[in-house]
Amino acid sequence: MSFSKLIEREILFGNPERVCVRLSPDGKYLTYIAPYQGVLNIWIAPLDNIKEAFAITQDEKRGIHTYNWAFDSKTLLYMKDQDGNENWQLFSVDAQTRQHKCLTPQSNIQARIEKLSASFPQELLVAINDRDPTYHDLYKLNIQTGEKVLIFKNEAYSGYICDENLELKLLTQETSGGGSAWFHFECGKITFFQEVPVEDRLTTAPLRFNKEGSKLYFIDSRGRDTGGLFEFNFATGTQALIGGDSRTDISDIMVSPVTKKIEAYAITYGRKEWIFCDEKIAEELKSFQTIKEGDIEVLSRTLNDQHWIVGFIKDNGPLHYYHYDRHQKQRTFLFSNRPNLENMPLVKMRPTIIKARDGLDLMCYLSLPKDSEKPSQPLPLVLFVHGGPSARDYWGYEPIPQWLANRGYAVLSVNYRGSTGFGKNFLNAGNGEWGQKMHEDLLDAIQWVIDRKIADPQKVAIMGGSYGGYATLVGLTFTPDIFACGIDIVGPSNLVTLVESIPPYWKPYLAALKVTIGADFDTIEGKEFLEKRSPIHYANQIKKPLLICHGANDPRVKQAESDQIVNKMAEKNIPVTYVLYPDEGHGLTRPENRLSFFGIAEAFLSQNLGGRKQPLGPSDFKSSSFQVKAGKEIIADLENYVAEQS
Repeated sequence: MSFSKLIEREILFGNPERVCVRLSPDGKYLTYIAPYQGVLNIWIAPLDNIKEAFAITQDEKRGIHTYNWAFDSKTLLYMKDQDGNENWQLFSVDAQTRQHKCLTPQSNIQARIEKLSASFPQELLVAINDRDPTYHDLYKLNIQTGEKVLIFKNEAYSGYICDENLELKLLTQETSGGGSAWFHFECGKITFFQEVPVEDRLTTAPLRFNKEGSKLYFIDSRGRDTGGLFEFNFATGTQALIGGDSRTDISDIMVSPVTKKIEAYAITYGRKEWIFCDEKIAEELKSFQTIKEGDIEVLSRTLNDQHWIVGFIKDNGPLHYYHYDRHQKQRTFLFSNRPNLENMPLVKMRPTIIKARDGLDLMCYLSLPKDSEKPSQPLPLVLFVHGGPSARDYWGYEPIPQWLANRGYAVLSVNYRGSTGFGKNFLNAGNGEWGQKMHEDLLDAIQWVIDRKIADPQKVAIMGGSYGGYATLVGLTFTPDIFACGIDIVGPSNLVTLVESIPPYWKPYLAALKVTIGADFDTIEGKEFLEKRSPIHYANQIKKPLLICHGANDPRVKQAESDQIVNKMAEKNIPVTYVLYPDEGHGLTRPENRLSFFGIAEAFLSQNLGGRKQPLGPSDFKSSSFQVKAGKEIIADLENYVAEQS
């Protein structure tokens, strides 16, 4: 059997060359995130001469991963936490003076940018839980001086929607039944607006106000299955449907930076599709389809809407960025996010609908080695399970499926019941089904690829992060004969201790979590229900190799979730390999840590499924904080490498 070129892990899991490309509101500058001395930082250049780019930030540790331009066109805003603890602080840097400032200097708080407005370029609205860790108060913050003024003292509300005048307009509150209530805020008075039942909570959400603050745009699934895009007129009290789809919820909107009107909305079933409300925008984007293959995304626009950054998204190639001057009708290729992927043997991610045993349609994505429609013989399979579970898998370039397919594995990603984006009926079909029907969906999808001779039933691995890590533990405990091995990344093992240790700012959502997870965990009966769904209590049934990864500072799924099951397995003399990262949180952010873990995971999969591997070497562990807390001797390549180094 012939093999395609081995793609080095550094290419797949190292830093991108350029990403998160933005235009300053006045169009003078182009910015992006790129490595500076090996760490992701913000770079800036004149739009007409990007070769003059320089790093305007110099973070030396975890890097900067997202940022915004303030509307003064000279200030960049970005967030940083401490080693993955998600206590986000807001920072600014002046594009002209390069002066840095921490705008929320309090420790152990979490800041959230709520609203930026071109009408008030020196100010923004920020929510901070500095008074009460459970609730975020709303402040107006002066970007230049750092002075902040309390706008709303919050003792009950979970979210804000503010208008272009930086005025609070809408408050959301979680209800005792797990739904939410919306309140209109006007002249300091709070009045009830609308109620969202628990079954619609994740498919109904306020989005934004129009320019005048007289109309609210929102997603609504009440009275229907999927979340459609609606407009509510406060003057008339009427609600109108803008658009929707019977298969899927609205997944995105496109808003004019000039008029603040909605120009298009997107639906995402297998792939993302845009439906246009503005014909001029539609024609301009259609013209882009003639120059390159891929799904088109408008990523940044200037305030006068003359300049755009447009991205071409592919599943088997890097993201290509273009600058589009709408006045000159000129399209200029800028760069791609990972140019070293250009000539690599990447494969397609194939949207595939698989029927669950009770008839539900599961939108799945299948990636195969050598990009074949069907392999000549059954392959080892890696089931890659998304987190959430209130999230979903998408079509596009993803490093993990590409890595696995390149090593010779079939890769299957399943949007199991409880995933978002497919309407409330599909979403709510997952309520109370952790480890049960949600797991059966995964098993049904595996059986589908086995029946079609795509996968070898003796060589199936399960792997995932967060809920995907929980699904891995469920797979190896509840159905131990199905899987050849499993990789759990930051997954909970004990649902009782999981819900007892959530961050304080998640407490408003506890009633909704009870509905989703299927038990009132404040009662004895509810705790007993969660115990039955917790892999920790079935650890003695694990008989296949297990690799566990955790970040010590994870605020969502505490390190104790992995410690517990590792300790339980040790009591039962069941082998397990456990890798801990002291400077990570809910996932691996530092590329040095990603390279070390996926190097270990590759050796683990090769040992248990027989796929190809790139040998472990010093470059995989350079500057990584990894600690092998248990079971280094189980993975031969890891034991040999550690022995060589010592």
